[in-house]
Amino acid sequence: MTKKNETKQEFHESAERSEMGKALRVQVPRADHGKWQPAPDRRDPIDLLEESNLHRLPDLIPVRYGRMLESPFDFLRGSAALMAYDLATTPTSGIHVQVCGDCHLGNFAFYATPEQNLFFDINDFDETLLAPWEWDVKRLAASFVVAGRGSHISDRDCEVVVHRLARSYRTRLREYAKMHVLDTWYARIDNKMLITVEHDAKARQKRERSSAEAHASMTRFHYPKITDVVDGHRRLVDRKSLIFHPPANSDAEERLNALFFNAYHDSQPAHLRRLFDRNNYRLMDFAFKVVGVGSVGTRCYVALFLADVKDPLFLQIKEARASVLEPYAGNSEYDHNGQRIVVGQHLMQSASDIFLGWTTGDDGRHYYLRQLRDRKYSVLPDNHEPKEMARYADACGWALARAHAKGGDAAMVSGYLGQSDAFDQALGRFAVAYADQNAADYKALKQAVNSGRVQAVVGK
Repeated sequence: MTKKNETKQEFHESAERSEMGKALRVQVPRADHGKWQPAPDRRDPIDLLEESNLHRLPDLIPVRYGRMLESPFDFLRGSAALMAYDLATTPTSGIHVQVCGDCHLGNFAFYATPEQNLFFDINDFDETLLAPWEWDVKRLAASFVVAGRGSHISDRDCEVVVHRLARSYRTRLREYAKMHVLDTWYARIDNKMLITVEHDAKARQKRERSSAEAHASMTRFHYPKITDVVDGHRRLVDRKSLIFHPPANSDAEERLNALFFNAYHDSQPAHLRRLFDRNNYRLMDFAFKVVGVGSVGTRCYVALFLADVKDPLFLQIKEARASVLEPYAGNSEYDHNGQRIVVGQHLMQSASDIFLGWTTGDDGRHYYLRQLRDRKYSVLPDNHEPKEMARYADACGWALARAHAKGGDAAMVSGYLGQSDAFDQALGRFAVAYADQNAADYKALKQAVNSGRVQAVVGK
């Protein structure tokens, strides 16, 4: 696939770009980012959610709503399209970077490299697009308030957490803006760095324990947990509402083989194709997989490959739909949504899965592939206490700054943000106000379910 609308950009020195960013404050003062007021003609949130269900598997839509009803935070996770609609009405500086598009506090994790290093980074990129940097920061900030309220943290303390997030993002971005471009691209946030920057001794010890747990978790052999031997062959295990095999008389296996062995296989570099060309891996089984909250109802498969009896490879084949940001930020520069996701992930992550690739189904749907459970470990605080949340916000702000610096103009955004806490304070106000909006929309979904307007299946 080729990029669309390629244009040659005028070159400006880093210091000049920083001044250009600073000049944008005249048009959009940083304090303006604290404003959130739904427009008088704001659309019905349930209508927007229903529109986002278009082309999803109908039987799974009630499961999606059921998962969103679990809590206001789960509602926020599942309503990226709704928040994109709202963010499009908020002030922006006009600086676009490669954004995650679904940036919330649950979308960060540790990853293990082949060298067993642990990197902290963003997880999913289904909605990634070239768009205003503010949209990622504001969605992430709102998620901290929504999650904090769920743990009975006061709005005042939640605002302090958001201030920590904003300060981390702002100061780290300024550091990246001063670095050489290649140094920014090579930059990593590993577990040792997160431990070192923590000044509190107890907090360092806690992060050391989390690091040890992450190492232990990602080295455990999870293969037997999701597979079993059936009639002498290794197979994936059906899990009610999570993993299930297609009917025996369907043509799903033929379709899966087409998805994998055609376009995806050909899209990989030659050294990766040899993994399969030389019969290192054989496809043993595949099944449908119900994923996440916002992605429920999209087509997703898990495929089991074996090189030997205890040498498995799990690949996830996930439907790639248009980004929820595209109606407001413009169409992707790529024709293929799978390519959009893969390129965005490579742009924003410090080290991406080597099996990332894209393909097209025989029905014309776009898909992307990656390893399933590619040695990821969530470090989301369990207790959601203010201090723990603030430390986690600091790490997320750092990771997001690195991602935006790699996929955008760090100098220009940093110039706009400056060195004062003007943006930090504004972001805190926005996050609390939007958490109120999220609570109202969550209530609207409950009412829609109770009235029979939409159907929900809870507990799956």
